[in-house]
Formats: sequence, C-alpha cells, structure tokens
Amino acid sequence: MARWKAAGLHFLISVLVAAGVVLVMLAIWYPGRLFEAMGGERLVMILIGVDVLIGPLITLIIFSPTKPRHLLRFDLTVIGCLQLAALAFGVYVVFEARPVYMVFAADRFEVTTAIEIQPKERAKVTRAEFASEPLGGPAIIAVEMPRDPDEQFRITISGIGGADLKTFPQYYVPYAEKAAIAASKARPVALLRANHPESKKEIADAVQATGRKEDDLGYLPLRARKKDMAVLVDAKDGSVLGFVPVDPW
Repeated sequence: MARWKAAGLHFLISVLVAAGVVLVMLAIWYPGRLFEAMGGERLVMILIGVDVLIGPLITLIIFSPTKPRHLLRFDLTVIGCLQLAALAFGVYVVFEARPVYMVFAADRFEVTTAIEIQPKERAKVTRAEFASEPLGGPAIIAVEMPRDPDEQFRITISGIGGADLKTFPQYYVPYAEKAAIAASKARPVALLRANHPESKKEIADAVQATGRKEDDLGYLPLRARKKDMAVLVDAKDGSVLGFVPVDPW
C-alpha cells in the first residue's frame, strides 16, 4: 500500500469516528441552540484536530511500503492506540463540559455544566431527581435561595469565585414550581426586536418555530459560557418554547 493511500484510509476512518462523536454532541449533549451558546464549535475543532488530522498525518510520515510488515503493524498499532487515547480524553472533556441544567434563577436562565457541580454539594441533595446529573440533554429546572442567613452568605461568597447559586443542586426545584414567576418576569418580544432591528428575521423565525402568536410569548435572558441568548417562554404558564440567538440584555 502506498504512503498516501494508507494516510487517506486512516483519514477516512478518523472522519467517520469524529462524525459519530459530533452527532452525539449535537443530538444529546449540546442540543439545538445550546451548541452555539456553550461554544460547542470550539470543542468540535479540538476533536477534529486530534482525531482527523494528527493521526493520518503521522501515518503519512512514518508509513513505508518497504518497512518490514511486523514493524509497520507495530507503528500503526501505536499510532491507533495514541489516537484513541487522545480521542477518549477529548470525549471526556466534552462530556464533563456538557450543559446538564438550564436553571431559572430570579429573572433569567443560566446554564450549569456537569463539571461546575461539586461532589460535596451534590451529596447534600435531598430530592431524588437531582441526586445525579442527567446523561442526556439539559433539564429545565429552577433554583431558590436558601432561607438560612449563614447559607446565603456562603453562597454569596462562593459567587465571587464563580460558584453561583446555579451550582448548588441542594437548592434545585422543579421548574413547574417557578414557571409562573418566569412568566411574570418575561419581557415582550417586541422589546427584543426594538433592541435588535438587525435581527428581525431571526426573531420572527424563532417565534414562528414555536407555533404561537407573538403576543402569547415573552422572553427571558439566558446566560451561557460562550454566548448569551434569549429564551422564548409562554407568557401565561412560563413553559420554554425556543431560543433566539441575540443578546438578551
């Protein structure tokens, strides 16, 4: 087998594996607009760089049809193992960075990733539904500040270091318990359009995708790792219906 043919075959296999990983990311871990909000494209580029480019490039460099077959098999095995190990690490990073909750807090939504929740805080959870992170797409939930002053102070101090209330699962509650508050805090979609006249089409498309009239909708800000967005909610019951990829502030 020629050097370029071997590298091309390796490249094809790598593309298929990377495509499978990306499909899982898009379908399960980073669904819909959350892929953009969480900077999923950067994670994809890292995976592609490791799995699709580096492995075949090394094959192109070391492959020689004149090399003894047993040595060639050894070289390719080592390359494959290193590539799989790098891919496994990349998938682990993507998995740990995945959004597990979209948390309603006061007057906005915030995205919480798996790695942000500390085991010591998870151990304090009393509600069974929040005892572990969801393995699929992010769950829509709410969070409420504890009543104990000392605990309020601890959370406030933790927020200075980046551990906001959204990362304390012991204070999570089902979204249904706070949906009416979310509806009351929602702002008119017309305000979003007024703030972003350049995005009228995107806003109109997002509204149309909900299947509701604009007057039946409101929006709340979504704070995410890479890009903040607007969340469309039902103006009456607060149910989450869609996203608009524009600055909600």
